Amino acid sequence: MTQNTEPHAIQGAPSYIELGVEDADRARAFYGALFGWRMNGAAGPGQASTGGLNIGIHDHDPSSLLEVFFTVHDLDSAIAKVAELGGRIVGDIHAESAEFGRWVECDDDQGVRFGLRQPAG
Repeated sequence: MTQNTEPHAIQGAPSYIELGVEDADRARAFYGALFGWRMNGAAGPGQASTGGLNIGIHDHDPSSLLEVFFTVHDLDSAIAKVAELGGRIVGDIHAESAEFGRWVECDDDQGVRFGLRQPAG
C-alpha cells in the first residue's frame, strides 16, 4: 500500500511517518527484522512500506525521532491555527512536490514535534 496522496484525504488523519536516525542502515536492519517492513533501495536513506503508512528513513539526525505527519486540506490555514493554539512552526515550509505535496514541521504547545502535510494536487 502506498501513502495517501489523494486531494480528498481525510483531514487530520496520519498520512506519513518520518524516522530520523543517526544511521539509516541500522534502522533498516532493526525495523525490517522487527516488523518485516519492505525497504526500497539496497541501503541508506529511503522509504519503508508497512502495509499501512509509508515511513521515510533519513540519517545523520541527532534527534532520533519518529515524526507523524497529519493530512490537512489547507496548509496555510493549519499553520495559522498551530500558532493560535500556542504551537510553533519549526523550519521552512517546503514547496509542493509531486510525490508528497507541501509540508512543514511543527511543535505543539508542549514542544511535541509533528508534521502537517497538504497532499499534492
